[in-house]
Amino acid sequence: MPIRQMKENSEQHFVIKPQVQNSMTQVQKNQKNLQNGKGPPTQNESQNAKINQHNSPPSKNRGRRRGRGGRKSDQSDIPMRPSSRPCTIVEKSMSEFPAIGKPVENGSVSVENGGNVCAMDMGFPSSSKSLRFAPRPGFGQAGTKCIVKANHFFAQLPEKDLNQYDVTITPEVVSRSLNRSIMAELVKLYKESDLGMRLPAYDGRKCLYTAGELPFTSREFNIKIVGEDDGMNGPKREREYKVVIKFVARANLHHLGQFLSGKCADAPQEALQILDIVLRELSTKKYCAVGRSFFSPDIRKPQRLGEGLESWCGFYQSIRPTQMGLSLNIDMSSAVFIEPLPVIEYIAQLLGKDVFSRILSDSDRVKIKKALRGVKVEVTHRGNVRRKYRVSGLTSQPTRELVFPVDDDSNMKSVVEYFQEMYGFTIQHTHLPCLQVGNQKKANYLPMEACKIVEGQRYTKRLNEKQITSLLKVTCQRPKDRENDILQTVRKNAYDEDPYAEEFGIKISEKLACVEARILPAPWLKYHDTGKEKDCLPQVGQWNMMNKKMINGSTVSRWACINFSRSVQESVARGFCNELAQMCQISGMEYNPEPVIPIYSARPEHVEKALKHVCNAASNKLKGKELELLLVILPDSNGSLYGDLKRICETDLGLITQCCLTKHVFKINKQYLANVALKINVKMGGRNTVLLDAISCRIPLVSDIPTIIFGADVTHPENGEDSSPSIAAVVASQDWPEVTKYAGLVCAQAHRQELIQDLFKTWHDPVRGTVSGGMIRDLLISFRKATGQKPQRIIFYRDGVSEGQFYQVLLYELDAIRKACASLEPNYQPPVTFVIVQKRHHTRLFANNHKDRSSIDKSGNILPGTVVDSKICHPTEFDFYLCSHAGIQGTSRPAHYHVLWDENHFTADGIQSLTNNLCYTYARCTRSVSVVPPAYYAHLAAFRARFYMEPDLQENNSTGGSQPSVRATRGAGEVGVRPLPAVKDNVKRVMFYC
Repeated sequence: MPIRQMKENSEQHFVIKPQVQNSMTQVQKNQKNLQNGKGPPTQNESQNAKINQHNSPPSKNRGRRRGRGGRKSDQSDIPMRPSSRPCTIVEKSMSEFPAIGKPVENGSVSVENGGNVCAMDMGFPSSSKSLRFAPRPGFGQAGTKCIVKANHFFAQLPEKDLNQYDVTITPEVVSRSLNRSIMAELVKLYKESDLGMRLPAYDGRKCLYTAGELPFTSREFNIKIVGEDDGMNGPKREREYKVVIKFVARANLHHLGQFLSGKCADAPQEALQILDIVLRELSTKKYCAVGRSFFSPDIRKPQRLGEGLESWCGFYQSIRPTQMGLSLNIDMSSAVFIEPLPVIEYIAQLLGKDVFSRILSDSDRVKIKKALRGVKVEVTHRGNVRRKYRVSGLTSQPTRELVFPVDDDSNMKSVVEYFQEMYGFTIQHTHLPCLQVGNQKKANYLPMEACKIVEGQRYTKRLNEKQITSLLKVTCQRPKDRENDILQTVRKNAYDEDPYAEEFGIKISEKLACVEARILPAPWLKYHDTGKEKDCLPQVGQWNMMNKKMINGSTVSRWACINFSRSVQESVARGFCNELAQMCQISGMEYNPEPVIPIYSARPEHVEKALKHVCNAASNKLKGKELELLLVILPDSNGSLYGDLKRICETDLGLITQCCLTKHVFKINKQYLANVALKINVKMGGRNTVLLDAISCRIPLVSDIPTIIFGADVTHPENGEDSSPSIAAVVASQDWPEVTKYAGLVCAQAHRQELIQDLFKTWHDPVRGTVSGGMIRDLLISFRKATGQKPQRIIFYRDGVSEGQFYQVLLYELDAIRKACASLEPNYQPPVTFVIVQKRHHTRLFANNHKDRSSIDKSGNILPGTVVDSKICHPTEFDFYLCSHAGIQGTSRPAHYHVLWDENHFTADGIQSLTNNLCYTYARCTRSVSVVPPAYYAHLAAFRARFYMEPDLQENNSTGGSQPSVRATRGAGEVGVRPLPAVKDNVKRVMFYC
């Protein structure tokens, strides 16, 4: 994701300086003491970081005050059956948030050993070399050892000097492909002379790389390029370019070798970038490059997705530094392209109807215009001449009515006459509009039937449900098939015959990396003592609710049902509601089988009116009491209905809702009903299950002292949405020591801003002076109210951050956490562990033997609990891959966890086991999930918030769950982000986003 780049010379740094630079052995010693029950770190050990802000510039994101929200109610507010005896922890003598809920008067708190925090506003920090990520504290030992294969291929480090040259092309060229054509012509003409037989690699922009020096430090070349657009007949356009190549620097491969061997911490990005470009050079010439992937219709036959789109198969390629040395990560990938059809056939597919004889409606024109704007087409009416144009619009008139001036005397000629006289081309479908190409001042008309879409144009807009389904069918591959395709791709790429790889001395293995892995055991789960099964040990990442009862079943006394599906009769809806009520009771809830009012049927277009009617009718029947739950039956294809309903109920009416699709109402499935019961229970404030170790206070670095676990995520608008805000969400556990229930908050912030702006904020109130707030502060207060204790340890799982943003996100968000803590109480700085969670990566793990049933699950994937922290992981930093879930279809993607900051001194086993065990506490199903639940919940919360935007800003088909009060933030020089409506208090107290 794009992120705002900062110039280091124009802004002061946030600097995080560790007080003690622990060696690996020292960290392991500390961990051993902790694991042996010798207590938490001392104050000096736990506060081993300091954040300084030196003369930071004014904040680029000032925001209006947001009401505090998202706090859980006290335990006593929620009717629950008692669980096992709670842990008894003797808390150290500490003041209990004396300033809770009160403003910080001067906006600055002096924090002993914690740094200067709580400045009025935070700017955007730039990366700082003084920051060091947490070192690896050794390797994990827990679990059953095994061997897995990874799609990493060992790359032998070259022994040649790598040199970088700056390239300046005049006149300036925007197109990378044209830049490459110019450079290819230069190499062709001058390789054996001026270039000294060197074969350079070029990034298509400003950088040229060579193995060994060129015979000059600076030289100018004149290159002539013949245009391709004018075809084979007639004169070809020729243009001359001036190319200046100038020596810049020599890459330090010794530094790279030291880094790979773990002897230095800084990755030499320049050398890695050069090697990556070198290995991509040949594929760039052969295939269509999209990001780090390459696509071609020749790799595998394109599959139609409908409406003029098709899926192309390709492969992802990236060079990575790992413990085994340089590694080439290769994975299969797919992308959607516009099918290279005649334009008239494309629009027939797009509209799904006959366009050869029917007149287009206004809505048809709008759809065509949106679909074709920016698309490149080539003319087909001139024989071998295939000139290309980019579509800028669509004429409002049909072709038969279009005329244009042919000379300065304003003599007019129709488009039909012009094409007949000029090219001998008879336009058949004159009722269709023409394509407009060129700019508005000088637009040309092209008849649709004379144009064909140019091959190789990627489609970046939203797919509809049918297209998504078709794409998933195409891309879903069993692990064994995916592994074979990856190996075939490596063989086909023939890196040993790649002239660029040979030039630079890079050798690539053709064998998948064999990696030592461990399978962590599943945790025991605790259910209510009144059930036949009080405890449960999941098998291969799964279990069920048979003979079990929720550990804390909630109560639903007042509920109603509204039916928006025309095909569901009242008797069918009533039968479904009865079955669901019985399942809720069997699962351990107290659920009234009778609704407050009869099931109400309504049309989807009257959603707001229907919801208010049900609320009023129920309120009258209950004499002022409010509904606790509203069941909603939706059509299977419901468009914006789901989002409208959630927005109205959660931000206007204050209603907890549970939606069910028509297909599930007709086909009543026990497993489905059980899953719905789980969701209803947590939405009503209950808990489904907890870890047995949590009840028994046996979770290292969680059970010993009050610990709060955060999850955070930012979701961005889709490609093409250039004005919608990004949505940030933060959730936090509220039920220590069980760590199962989460409260959350959401805020809208500047478009595509990755740093979470509302973690901590201060603003000036005319009456109270400087006031502190923000999501971290509010959730800390919420934890204190729910548990009666303040957090003495913070674990922060941050989702959705790319490697290039690690420094910036850590600097900014760790600083915000510090300030939020300090604003509550002087000297309050609980130790923080900051973990990045990544799912959008291309590492895949395969069973060493696909025929060994004991090493795979039913889908052929590696077993849940498989963890890897060696060989393919970072040379020195604290990261690991964890496949915590059982596969369903396709190839499982392990989550990549990267511990950037660790003041709690986790061992490798400690953080790996904690993360794996938490994945069994996800509230919505009886399966372990692929991402640690707090990060998962934050993701759901952020997506739910998109439904809260005004209807004209909503993005269709979004799914997910959300959270409390939201306010706008504003960037410097930007229009303020439209604030989202606040979630009602009775809704935000529970996990309604589930």
